[in-house]
Amino acid sequence: MMKFVIAVDFEGLACVVGEPGKGLRNSRDYPFAQREAVREANAAARALFDGGADQVIVWDNHNGSLNMDYEYLDERVDIAVGVGFPERFPVLDETFSGVLLIGYHSRDNTPGGVIAHSYSSVTYQWIKINGYEMGEIAIDAAIAGAKGVPVILVASDDHGAEEAKQVLPWAETVITKKGLGWNAAVSKHPARVEREIYEATQRALRRIGEMKPLRFATPVQVQIRFKRLEEAERQSRNSPIWKRIDPYTLEGHFEKLSDWL
Repeated sequence: MMKFVIAVDFEGLACVVGEPGKGLRNSRDYPFAQREAVREANAAARALFDGGADQVIVWDNHNGSLNMDYEYLDERVDIAVGVGFPERFPVLDETFSGVLLIGYHSRDNTPGGVIAHSYSSVTYQWIKINGYEMGEIAIDAAIAGAKGVPVILVASDDHGAEEAKQVLPWAETVITKKGLGWNAAVSKHPARVEREIYEATQRALRRIGEMKPLRFATPVQVQIRFKRLEEAERQSRNSPIWKRIDPYTLEGHFEKLSDWL
C-alpha cells in the first residue's frame, strides 16, 4: 500500500512574492496564492494517484493552516488542517512511502530568497541543528526521516531548490521561480510549474527505491537566535528546556526533533 503526504507552504509557489512590509496573508498576492497552492498540490496528487498511490494526504501548513480552498482539491485526497496536532506531521508514520514539499522556501539569511525565513520571519534570525544552519526544508525532511519516510520531491524557488539538493540529493526538485529579493522574482508561468510538478512526481515514483530518509544525529541540539532580545528572554524564562547562551540565542537538547516542533 502506497501512502504519501503533500506538505503545502505558500512562499515558494509560482508567482507568489508578497508585498513589502506586509505578511503574505495581508498582501494582494494572497488570494492568488490560495488558488495556486491548490493547483500545485493537485498536480502532485494526480501524479501520485496515476502512479498507483492508495492514499494521499494534503497538509495545509502555511501560517497556522486554513489557507487553501479545499473544495477545489482533487476529491481523492484527504486533507490535514488546523493546529494542535500531537506532532508536526499529522498522522505520518513508518507506513508512508514518501513526503512531497510544495511551495516551500529557503532558510533565513538566503540572499535573493523570496520571503526567506525559518518558521517565523518576524521572530528568528536563524535556527541551527547540531551546529548547522537549517531551514524548513531540511527540518521537516528530518522529522519525516526520523519515522523512516523520505522526502521525494521539493518545489520551491531556485534558492530553496538548491538548499534541497544539498541535504536531499536523491529528491526530485522543481524550480518555480528565480528569486531576486525578498519580494521579487521572475516566475515560471503557473501552468508550466504545475506540469513540471506532475512530471517530477512521476519521476520520483519511478525512483522511489533510491529515496532515503534524512536523519539527524540524536540527541538533537537546537540553537535559535531571536531578532529581539526580549523574545529570547521570555522564551528562556518560560521553559526550562532552553539555556540562554547569549542575549539573543537559546540552546536546547531533545531526544528527537519532533519533541521540539
